[in-house]
Amino acid sequence: MAGAEDIMSTRGTAGIARLTAGRTRSISPENPTGAPGAGGRATEGTGAHAARDLGRGWKVSPSIEIAAGATTALGEIEGPATIRHLWLTTHPDNWRSLVLRITWDGAEVPAVETPVGDFFCSGWGRFAQVSSVPVAVNPHGGFNSYWEMPFRRSARLTLENLGTEPAIVYYQIDYELDAVDADAGYLHTQFHRSNPLPYREVHPIVTGVRGAGHYVGTYLAWGVNSRGWWGEGELKFHLDGDDEFPTICGTGTEDYFGGAWNFDVPGAGYTSFTTPYLGLPQVIAPDGLYDSQQRFGMYRFHLPDPIRFGTDLRVTVQALGWRSGGRYLPLTDDIASTAWWYQAEPGGTPGDELTADALEVC
Repeated sequence: MAGAEDIMSTRGTAGIARLTAGRTRSISPENPTGAPGAGGRATEGTGAHAARDLGRGWKVSPSIEIAAGATTALGEIEGPATIRHLWLTTHPDNWRSLVLRITWDGAEVPAVETPVGDFFCSGWGRFAQVSSVPVAVNPHGGFNSYWEMPFRRSARLTLENLGTEPAIVYYQIDYELDAVDADAGYLHTQFHRSNPLPYREVHPIVTGVRGAGHYVGTYLAWGVNSRGWWGEGELKFHLDGDDEFPTICGTGTEDYFGGAWNFDVPGAGYTSFTTPYLGLPQVIAPDGLYDSQQRFGMYRFHLPDPIRFGTDLRVTVQALGWRSGGRYLPLTDDIASTAWWYQAEPGGTPGDELTADALEVC
């Protein structure tokens, strides 16, 4: 697998002056195939009425409509190539009811399968600024992914609408046609939700992964169902045959996400932050009426510090608060997780079954 330097080489200006044989292409509703010279040719589309006085080439097809219950292909690309940037926006009502799937090289199981909002660190259907290296979320709901996504033969990106209403989606997939290094891995994700987490059980972040690879990211959408502090639990990485006890064991939830002391700035309370590799971008406070629970969104991206495994990987997080007598209190919170890793195999490892009821923010 690629080293940390290679992972980071596309993340800034490193190597940007090097000329290559690559050629850039882009898929959007204005050029659904990405073919050279094929952009802006639509005569029908969601912008046709607005462009009726101007005609072809004047933003006739800027978006797509996905019917309730339907699945639409955003892009089908022949490799070898690398997706460099994915931009997408849609109404916040759709962030949990649209499921993004990406299949590499014709594999039977998608490697990426997660609600679109959670893929972009926005699981609660409300905007929060995210200013990280691989994911940027900008006003008002501009989703950007800079995850490096190489593939050798083909890539297929789809959105499934689990909602009961049509969804309007704007998107652009920017990719580079060029050779893919022999040691380049395929991007994978896995989504799990515990709602609520059973008492004295741990929430699964990654399960069932076999083979070699490196783990690169975690996003948690955490809804609190109890009073008091909720993040005393540890994140644990079980690597290469670990059974009951892990190789990597953290010291607390806020510690893993780069914070400290409950994310609580004295006098200010929970304090959001967003940095290149870790953050707590979202703090949703109760309103005293229908939004009765505290909700949080947090991410950590292991780009300078990928977690490498050789044969298997399992990741969990505990949910712990405090009870009388200075004892830990196992919590029964609403926890949704998205994990990212790179692996040699293109086929995916499914997480939870994604249904409208299972994903609903309620």
